[in-house]
Amino acid sequence: MKKFLPILLLAFVGLFIFSCKDDDTDYDTYSKSTDATGTFTSAGNWTLSLDIRIESTDVVLVYRRVGNTWQSIPKTYYLDDVSGYPTGRELDYNFDFNTQEVNITTAANFNQQTQMSPSEATQYLSNQTFRIVLVPASAGKNINTVDKTDYNAVIKYYNIDESRIKTYSFK
Repeated sequence: MKKFLPILLLAFVGLFIFSCKDDDTDYDTYSKSTDATGTFTSAGNWTLSLDIRIESTDVVLVYRRVGNTWQSIPKTYYLDDVSGYPTGRELDYNFDFNTQEVNITTAANFNQQTQMSPSEATQYLSNQTFRIVLVPASAGKNINTVDKTDYNAVIKYYNIDESRIKTYSFK
């Protein structure tokens, strides 16, 4: 009996060690949002990247700050005709993601480095802020039941606390 009591005690303690495991995986069970700011450049291949950790079944939504609102991307901008620059210029924001990173890109039907006015480059390429919303499949809600282009609807649907949003810089 004296040998049985320590083994029983060890088993009991072991049960609590595994049930109280804290490996910082709370992000897997609820939606969250992150802000990131960066400048698109030709040296960066017009791409901004941010490290994330999600499951392969999770979804990423990306919004670009435009004034005081968040605009869903992908998004195409038709730039005004400006003297000295080609007409019919289109600038596209897009993104892709995998389980480790999200990449936000700009693409254009013109040379972004030489065929944008300084004010256009400032407006569309410099110090751009994006809000990245991570929606885990385990969040218990169907992503198809909310208008993903409406940032406010997404935040409300997933009960995301905007006061807890962290800000990062793109790599």
